[in-house]
Amino acid sequence: MEELLNGLNEAQQEAAASTEGYIRVIAGAGSGKTRALTHRYAYIVDELGVEPSNILSVTFTNKAANEMKRRVKKLIGGEQDTGFITTYHGFCVRVLREDIHRLFYPKNFTILDVEDQKILLREIFEDMELKMNDKTFKRILDKLGMLKGNTHYVHQLVMRGEMPVAEETGDLDSQIIQRYLKKQKRVFGLDFDDLLNFTFVLFDQYKEVLEKWQERLFYIQVDEFQDSSLKQFELVKMLAEKHGNLFVVGDPDQTIYEWRGADPKYMVDFESYFKDTQTIFLNRNYRSTPEILSLGNSLIQNNYFRVDKDMVTENPHGLKVVHYHGKDELKEAKWVVQRIKELIDKEGVSLKEIAVMYRANYLSRFIEQELIHENIEYTIFGGFKFFDRKEIKDALAHLRMVAVGDDLSFMRIVNVPKRQIGKKRMKFLRETAERDGLSLYETLKKYAEHPHLRNTGAKDFIQSIETLKERSEEGSISELLQEALQRTGYEAYIREDGDQDRLDHLSELLHSIVLYEQSLGEELSLEEYLQMISLYTDDDRDHQQESVKMMTIHTAKGLEFPYVFVVGMTENILPNVRALRQRKERALEEERRLAYVAVTRAEKELYLTESEGFQHGGLKKYPSRFIFEVDENLYNQVGDIDPALLEEAREFIRSSYHVKEMEQMEGYKKGVRVKHPVFGAGTIEDIDWKKNTYLIFFDQLKAPRPISRNFKKLEKIEKS
Repeated sequence: MEELLNGLNEAQQEAAASTEGYIRVIAGAGSGKTRALTHRYAYIVDELGVEPSNILSVTFTNKAANEMKRRVKKLIGGEQDTGFITTYHGFCVRVLREDIHRLFYPKNFTILDVEDQKILLREIFEDMELKMNDKTFKRILDKLGMLKGNTHYVHQLVMRGEMPVAEETGDLDSQIIQRYLKKQKRVFGLDFDDLLNFTFVLFDQYKEVLEKWQERLFYIQVDEFQDSSLKQFELVKMLAEKHGNLFVVGDPDQTIYEWRGADPKYMVDFESYFKDTQTIFLNRNYRSTPEILSLGNSLIQNNYFRVDKDMVTENPHGLKVVHYHGKDELKEAKWVVQRIKELIDKEGVSLKEIAVMYRANYLSRFIEQELIHENIEYTIFGGFKFFDRKEIKDALAHLRMVAVGDDLSFMRIVNVPKRQIGKKRMKFLRETAERDGLSLYETLKKYAEHPHLRNTGAKDFIQSIETLKERSEEGSISELLQEALQRTGYEAYIREDGDQDRLDHLSELLHSIVLYEQSLGEELSLEEYLQMISLYTDDDRDHQQESVKMMTIHTAKGLEFPYVFVVGMTENILPNVRALRQRKERALEEERRLAYVAVTRAEKELYLTESEGFQHGGLKKYPSRFIFEVDENLYNQVGDIDPALLEEAREFIRSSYHVKEMEQMEGYKKGVRVKHPVFGAGTIEDIDWKKNTYLIFFDQLKAPRPISRNFKKLEKIEKS
């Protein structure tokens, strides 16, 4: 036990040894939360004697899950099964692989990504003879996302028999969506929304399945809990009901995904959801200098909706944070790149230790131009996602054909390279497959001698896939992929195309599989690998390349770099004007958290830069209000700012949308007794921060009422 807790500070030790009940850990930036989580996991296994198969540990990215597995295996030994260290979606896949057959879906269902969704939509647009464009696709995918905000549609997908006729479902968009659901059902495909929704439906319809998982999972721990959505919160709450052991770690000050469903209230108000909650604070920062930390503390204290904590550090002092003000974008870029050159040439800093961050992708352009001009290597994160590249998806489709033989993979590669199986022959295959109730690949095998398919490469394709299926039992996945690319002629096709980048990407994919096989230290099945890859997101990347890293602040979440430049710190960019218009006070707090995340990525030196000029739309540029909110003694000002511009900026911020006076912003807390001029006395039962309303149960009414937090005639009833 001493060995396990050795090297942890007092708060980390308390977190690692707290195993029973509902526990909330408020873990500030750089406070060693992963260390506390992994040691707690090991403590439960080694000191309590609990099997890893009875512990669910949820993280938000595959990369974080793999890193946690690696650390846990070092602590408890590599031979133990750590399969339940996973993401929310990864866990749902585990549940569905066991029990989705109850919903009349096969256990080897296909996981769809956005590209797969677009393939299905293209097919529908062709069938309906509609024009295709990305805007329409985005509109349909957005509507599909809204439909999948709840679970109603799942019942249609799991119904036995025919689905409703598309033409009878309303307007054109509704018809497209109905056809999409029909095709999705036909290929037994589930997208990321479906994974959660199908799990909820399964638990709802088959109580014994829910009880089995509740019984199995004695301990549940969740990392980055502040980023949980309502569905994710409901899932862990439901799973923890039997044994009552839920341990959550996070930092409400780093919630930056509200726009995609995350809600910090589950972290902030955790005690109101679970009685007898224990709260532990990890507020010792191991990452940043005191100078960087002080500036971060000063900034985030301007937020109201948070759990109050002040981060401290014992790290040695470093340089003061620098705020640079340039006369135009070019001067800002030149100053940033000049400082990068000094770090490299004079101070011996490695390129990969430097990161440039910004609120929106377009802000990278002027910095990129200057880096190119100075011949400095850089890498942009969040550009074209590696696993979205055509050649990577094609390569993985070959493996999926071997493992599953699903229709999407078939459509993707059956005619790449060309095998004379074009639109007409595909139409014949689709119609025949539907009539016979077979997959497209099974149909191709059955009708390979059919007049429609003579003089095509059908037989060669079938022979390649069947041979690969036999080989899949013998060698490693990397060997299988290499053979698949050669045997099907795909590699030769890319070589003939003369695109070296695409060949390099395929080599990188093979290399990543080899590394994964080596690091895992155990046999990896083809199905397991494909499942892991299909759940990959853009947050799962290798950051070790020798180059300056450029990324949006959202992309930077969870990363750290010795030297950080936050560029474009301009009002209306950070905070973002569109977000402010849409979500007002909530958006301003989230934008401030975004700035806080950027600041706390830095270990040794932090530079905040902005410049004069005009934005898109002709708006004059002013320094971000977040610079004005920080104590001036906490940073050095570089670059001349005209005092008149400063006053103008302050006036602009005052007159544009801004947070109301603090006392009005704070309002009343839950449980407070208030008096309404019409409804009389009542109690605040809940606060909807997104709608900025109180939910008040008035004594003389039978049901609560939503009352705006800005309603000035609401008075607090003082206790006599």
